[in-house]
Amino acid sequence: MALPTSSPSCRLLPVLLLALLAGCASRLPPPPELAATELTAVPFFPQQQYQCGPAALATVLAWSGVDTSADELTPQVYLPDREGSLQLELIAASRRAQRLPFLLEGGAPALFAELGAGHPVLVLQNFGLRSLPQWHYAVVVGYDPEQREVLLRSGTEQRRRESWRRFMTSWAQADYWGLVVLPPGKLPAAMTADAVATSVAGNETRMAPAVTLAAWEAALRHWPEQPAVLFGAANARYTAGQTRPAASLYRRLLQQQPGHLAARNNFADLLLNSDCPQQAEQVLGPALERLGTGASPTATTAAVRTTAAEIDAHPRRAGSEAEVCGSLLP
Repeated sequence: MALPTSSPSCRLLPVLLLALLAGCASRLPPPPELAATELTAVPFFPQQQYQCGPAALATVLAWSGVDTSADELTPQVYLPDREGSLQLELIAASRRAQRLPFLLEGGAPALFAELGAGHPVLVLQNFGLRSLPQWHYAVVVGYDPEQREVLLRSGTEQRRRESWRRFMTSWAQADYWGLVVLPPGKLPAAMTADAVATSVAGNETRMAPAVTLAAWEAALRHWPEQPAVLFGAANARYTAGQTRPAASLYRRLLQQQPGHLAARNNFADLLLNSDCPQQAEQVLGPALERLGTGASPTATTAAVRTTAAEIDAHPRRAGSEAEVCGSLLP
């Protein structure tokens, strides 16, 4: 979603305006029929004035195992001129802490799927109007179905209770924005394979390879034959120097999708760097045939042509490829 014009500033509005907003919330989903849930182990960092962003982020990061505090995060995410924090600042700070930030998609069902999996969710609320927003960050830690109340770490309250209507009204006014921050190797409960792959791939250049590799391996256990996951996990293994495990995944992917140009290119690159130019040429051949039929120029087709030139320039040494190369491309 687009960032709000004004940054979240953690100010609450009078009850009269909140009642007015609630009266306009006739399209809100009904309260879920769920068992009571409360993540009591989630830590609490009371906010300083207007600094709900650092406090909420410290809550989910500390829960995930990061040794941090709201005071430590404030210089990273708090914008004094705006008296608040932008969502992008929270996401960037999560990356700096080596925690993959997963944006929540799917509204209330996704929120409660995460709670059911034991994951707190950082949410953005708007207690004002869209034309006059009053932003606030909080962390959802539970739900009380008997009272129809959402439980939050919010502001200076460790166990704030908000009615379902009040919470959903304020959350809807912020376009149901939510963030899930998990320990390495853990995945959100409510995301599809494609969404996870897109999120992990989008963070690879900004985070330690070991962190994204752990995420890819977790995704691979969950979706062992999903093409985007196979490709991402193969690349991560290759980057980590796990040549044979990476080759195994490239082979599995190409068995499913022989026309996957990027997988052919990367597998050929792996083989070439393993001193297996003949096998690299064999793998890249179908990709070159497709390029010969007039494929549109893209970054992938350019990479394929570069790899082909590198294969042509690679010296052939008789007898050097048999054992190692045979294991990579049986």
